[in-house]
Amino acid sequence: MKKSLAAAVMLAAPLWLVSTRAQAAPNFSGEWKLNAAKSDFGATAAQAPAVLTRSIKHNDPMLEIATYSKGAQGEVRTQLKYSTDGKESVNKLPNGDAKGTAKWQGDRLVIVSTRNAQGTEIKQADTWTLSEGGKILTVATHLTLPQGEFDLKYVFEKQ
Repeated sequence: MKKSLAAAVMLAAPLWLVSTRAQAAPNFSGEWKLNAAKSDFGATAAQAPAVLTRSIKHNDPMLEIATYSKGAQGEVRTQLKYSTDGKESVNKLPNGDAKGTAKWQGDRLVIVSTRNAQGTEIKQADTWTLSEGGKILTVATHLTLPQGEFDLKYVFEKQ
């Protein structure tokens, strides 16, 4: 009897974990504004944007990100779309196309992309997390360029 009860619990546990994970997936929808004081632009601090906002629509697995930035390089608007189930997406950017995937790692969303800018390959891995009851979005970015690797942290506040 104890063996069959233990076996039933072992079989049910993965189903419980899957259903809990599905229910616990964060929703990133909202209007977000960069808090530059809490962000870390690393070696690129001189190029930190004066303004950076994101409008995010998230209905898992669909994720749409409209970004507006203003800084030393002028104003830039981008529209990105991903599927959080790991399917490859191709997004049009001002300097060319970016190919990427988005997938869940626990309650974190990881977006990995590659693009070619003026003959230079740029690899980017973003890890998105929510905190403070969904009011803070932190995007930890790892960039790989021919000049080296860089880590950045963008902290957004929900508006």
